[in-house]
Amino acid sequence: MAITAAMVKELFKATGAGMLDCKKALTDANGDMAEAEKILKEKGLAAVAKRSERATSEGRIYIKQAGNKIGIVAVTCETDFVAKNADFIATGEKVLDEVLAKGYTEANDELKNMVLDFATRTRENMSLSTVKLIEVPADASAGMYIHTDYKQAAVVVIKGSADDKVKEFARDCCMHLVAETPAYNTRAEVPAAYIDEQKNIFKSQMDQDEKMASKPENVKEGILQGKINKHLSEICFEDQMFVKDDKKTVKAKLEEVAKSVNATLSFADINLLLLGK
Repeated sequence: MAITAAMVKELFKATGAGMLDCKKALTDANGDMAEAEKILKEKGLAAVAKRSERATSEGRIYIKQAGNKIGIVAVTCETDFVAKNADFIATGEKVLDEVLAKGYTEANDELKNMVLDFATRTRENMSLSTVKLIEVPADASAGMYIHTDYKQAAVVVIKGSADDKVKEFARDCCMHLVAETPAYNTRAEVPAAYIDEQKNIFKSQMDQDEKMASKPENVKEGILQGKINKHLSEICFEDQMFVKDDKKTVKAKLEEVAKSVNATLSFADINLLLLGK
């Protein structure tokens, strides 16, 4: 059967595969459009499988609120070129819409196949790395922020008030998270083993300091504890100096905002997403 340009164009529109690939698939399928699509899909899946071990450090984070729900989706890929592709962006947006519409809280086959369908056409390794659904209580405020590179984002929910001042603070906290990238939210979350490891590091450094040798043990212990406290204040979100007011910690700023709206506030949900890090 003769393969016409119109047939190739039709298959191209249906699959997004290259023109030469479309022509070859139609030739192999003797002009059968459905069979040609199947050939291209199988070819694309095979290419994706071969690339499954390739690093996916590029991609895009998507965040959207619908009613009292906030959906978070992250789709990773191999190259920045694909991450900026309009179809790649649209694919992630469709996945996010499904998450919000159906209340999905994790990546399932339906969502993964939406990404896989696009991956087979680009023959690039892709992954649906994050799917999360957050419910915002009636007495709470939510903040959302996506950095300009779409690879850094945050969502913060503060319980206790839906006042605009609290909403503004919640968004500022999102910007703080992206800027400071804390490892933990509170000191209570820091593993004891990690603290012990840091103590040993600081103690070793102090033992090598000649000026420390003559100091009493209780003084050394006080200095060691001071170093630990300073380190924890640098890696814990609530103890960090607030990015918009470096005279106050995040926790102190939360209390200040709470006083201004005459409410008791607390962090209900803290999410920091960093692609490729």
